[in-house]
Amino acid sequence: MSQATDAATLEKILAGAASAARPAAAATPAERARWLAAAADALDAAAEELIALAHQETHLPATPRLAGELKRTTFQLRLFGEVLEDGEYLGATVDHADPEWPMGPRPDIRRVKTAIGPVLVFAASNFPFAFSVAGGDTASALAAGCPVVLKAHPGHPELSALTGRIVREALLGAGAPEGVFDVIFGQEEGVTALKDPRIAAASFTGSIPGGRALFDIANARPRPIPFYGELGSVNPVVVTEAAIAARGEAVAKGYAGSFTLGAGQFCTKPGLLFLPEDHGLTETLRSALAGAAAQPMLNDRIAEGYAAKLAALREAPGVEVVSSSESAAPAFTPTLLATTGKQFLEGGAAVHEECFGPASLIVTYTDQAELLSLLDVLEPGLTATIHGEESEVDWIRPLLPALSRIAGRLLWNDWPTGVTVSWAQHHGGPYPATTAPTTTSVGTAAIERFLRPIAWQGFPDALLPEPLQEANPWQLPRRTDGSR
Repeated sequence: MSQATDAATLEKILAGAASAARPAAAATPAERARWLAAAADALDAAAEELIALAHQETHLPATPRLAGELKRTTFQLRLFGEVLEDGEYLGATVDHADPEWPMGPRPDIRRVKTAIGPVLVFAASNFPFAFSVAGGDTASALAAGCPVVLKAHPGHPELSALTGRIVREALLGAGAPEGVFDVIFGQEEGVTALKDPRIAAASFTGSIPGGRALFDIANARPRPIPFYGELGSVNPVVVTEAAIAARGEAVAKGYAGSFTLGAGQFCTKPGLLFLPEDHGLTETLRSALAGAAAQPMLNDRIAEGYAAKLAALREAPGVEVVSSSESAAPAFTPTLLATTGKQFLEGGAAVHEECFGPASLIVTYTDQAELLSLLDVLEPGLTATIHGEESEVDWIRPLLPALSRIAGRLLWNDWPTGVTVSWAQHHGGPYPATTAPTTTSVGTAAIERFLRPIAWQGFPDALLPEPLQEANPWQLPRRTDGSR
């Protein structure tokens, strides 16, 4: 078990990150792309050892889960290299001086984004590779030119230490500045780092209480900093009568597979299923869950929290058990519950809030009007899903504003578990899904969290950053005098 980082080492790491900030920001996009590729190559080379250690510490299956997750991790490192090569992320914009500008004579003004500074990343428990030491937050921050101080999650400390060494050595070997990346351990040490004036931004994936506490600390600093927290989500799924008539069995099986995937320990797990009152899927759902094996939770703390939340949910007025079997910490079988729309509206937090683990709640609705009233009381989250038929688009269309209000990603005839890494992806949403609803933690746009714009007015060409020089030496896409 890795020990908490001692005060002297923590100070050395923070000072190193501050020292690395200027050279990291000044590195060309091509140089930073090489850093990321080197880290990806090193992780791929150590895959066998890393996966075995991850399995030992998290109880997650080595294949396909952990092997696939490591592949995702190295893929996103390389994808951010493509973002750097593309160059659009810098938002380079040139307005030449214009004496005829309608607002009065316009000076020469040029705008470009630059690295925000050292970033503190809090690793997640449920994705020991993809949202941990070398995960998306680390990849996007390094791509932006920001040194990273990674606060390891206590659920997989030895894996974090090993991954950290591999990444750090690979980055330095590829020419990155000393101090550009390091790992720290310990809850109080993470808070100390968050309060340190040398940290310019922070990111977090985890629980609502933990994330909110850190968010408040970041905002209470003498000089507040951006805090990008992903906290919690119930991810509602709406199923229409036509979808049930056309493919009810497939919908039931897909839902069962989605909410039980990984023991329900995904931030995108569908926690609420809205079905028409006479849906007729109860036996199909029971059959889909019959014989499901108990799955171990990531750690004892998560197991205890799930057991307590599930007990409260089962005891809520009007909630009935659809499917369940005997199980106890640290491994649980799936639990499916049900209630009516009326009881859901009256049930409050016990039925409205996320239950992190292999449980989900069916809520029946009588008609479109009641469904809309149910959606109106939901807390915002990461996703919202509709299973419907194109023949009923007029019935579905009024639901879209309500679903758009509460989610950052809308799905049609799909399941929210499984968040691909791509250019168009958005993984975020209004609070409590995230603390910054205008940003994403997955996909290429994640780099924008760790950049800030600077406008340069009237400068001679020789003093401008390369992306803004008249000759555009990096040949980046940019907007000039309003035209692309």
